[in-house]
Amino acid sequence: MLGTSVRALRRLCSSSSVSSINLIKDYTNKVTATARGTSICTCTIGAAKVEDIAASSSSCSSEPLNSEAHNENGPCACPSVAAVHVHLLRNNNKIRRRRLGDRRNNKRSTTDKDAIELALDSVVKIFTVSSSPNYFLPWQNKSQRESMGSGFVIPGKKILTNAHVVADHTFVLVRKHGSPAKYRAQVRAVGHECDLAILSVESEEFWNGVNSLELGDIPFLQEAVAVVGYPQGGDNISVTKGVVSRVEPTQYVHGATQLMAIQIDAAINPGNSGGPAIMGNKVAGVAFQNLSGAENIGYIIPVPVIKHFIAGVEESGKYVGFCSLGLSCQPIENVQLRNHFRMHPEMTGVLVSKINPLSDAYKVLKKDDIILAFDGVPVANDGTVPFRNRERITFDHLVSMKKPNETAVVRVLRDGEEYEINITLRPLQPLVPVHQFDKLPSYYIFAGLVFVPLTQPYLHEYGEDWYNTSPRRLCESALREPPKRAGEQLVILSQVLMDDINAGYERLAELQAGKRVLRG
Repeated sequence: MLGTSVRALRRLCSSSSVSSINLIKDYTNKVTATARGTSICTCTIGAAKVEDIAASSSSCSSEPLNSEAHNENGPCACPSVAAVHVHLLRNNNKIRRRRLGDRRNNKRSTTDKDAIELALDSVVKIFTVSSSPNYFLPWQNKSQRESMGSGFVIPGKKILTNAHVVADHTFVLVRKHGSPAKYRAQVRAVGHECDLAILSVESEEFWNGVNSLELGDIPFLQEAVAVVGYPQGGDNISVTKGVVSRVEPTQYVHGATQLMAIQIDAAINPGNSGGPAIMGNKVAGVAFQNLSGAENIGYIIPVPVIKHFIAGVEESGKYVGFCSLGLSCQPIENVQLRNHFRMHPEMTGVLVSKINPLSDAYKVLKKDDIILAFDGVPVANDGTVPFRNRERITFDHLVSMKKPNETAVVRVLRDGEEYEINITLRPLQPLVPVHQFDKLPSYYIFAGLVFVPLTQPYLHEYGEDWYNTSPRRLCESALREPPKRAGEQLVILSQVLMDDINAGYERLAELQAGKRVLRG
């Protein structure tokens, strides 16, 4: 029996590692010596070497090989030949699994490299010359400035980038990776709310050797992404890697809107804007902003927002915007508040506190209605709905993904009764425009009195702390007052150009002169 076990161990040597072979030879020699009656204890030596092979295994409680030689030391804890055989087989299986994992990692690494190579043939550097208006002196522009960003080619010979990369542009050039030549580009569509833009290049030479990138899906938490672009600090292309940290609606700084965004821990610096975030061999999003004052917190625009923008441009030939219900809602987590509105314990929803007069909801909803569900999806008391695996997102995301003039079914609780109401959704414009990119402000001068429509860019001329430094009355109107009619504007007297005819009127500057309605 002993000889059979020893022979089995020696046969195992032919498929074992060098360390395993040395152990087997050492162990079989000691086993043979013990069988001949030599009182050599292999307990501590054998146990230590087996731990080297399989650290996770416990000591063997099998019978000693020579009980007479070990009786004086008590029960032997050394592994038997069969036990060592099992440990070695387990070790070899671990080695095989490790090698298989290495091959998979190598394959994954190769796939990542192929995806990056594909991206390198798609990502372009964008050179923009822009000039923004002077809203205090609306008849002239500010000095020209040059900026750089990134973009990438999508199907249809189009380049996708950020809106803020080409905002207020006067001249745009693009350059491919590895090429010294720059090509003139035209801006075909811009969506400032979602911070996306589509460019085109007429030169056929530019498209030689260029690959287009396909759009993928929303990545899950902790999935790896690679951001490709041209950040500041150098002229060549840059690739940074990170993982997905969070997926939720976020404030888009450029458009001052709340849309879904993906937070990643890859570095996104000035110049990265407009570059793709690659996951696998597809685009997971477009890099567009970071969180100032924090380290490695960047944001990318997810694929659903990108597809919504592109689909709107393809269907109508221009940017159509994102829909809104036109509601201001309040969470209804307070028990007393729920009882006041006669909500059953199983009911959840949010309270309607204000309705935009220009929205379709203004015709069918009432103040103090409870929104219970949107398109059959229950709305929680905090205004969120289920999203993927144990994640939640505000129900505004469901609204924003609707196409203009599309109908949604809203279930509401009114006076203790439930109703299902159809509401047509469309983009809504505020009374005071949030941005005025790519167009000159309008103005009217009469007797040295300069009248302009109130816009947030006008208030931004008061500096970074415009909320506190701008006239309080105008600021409150800009942020809180809803429009009463479509096309309505607030008109203010921005300044008085002094002359004999308007002497004594200089104190009327920054006065709200009234409202006007744009026609056509």
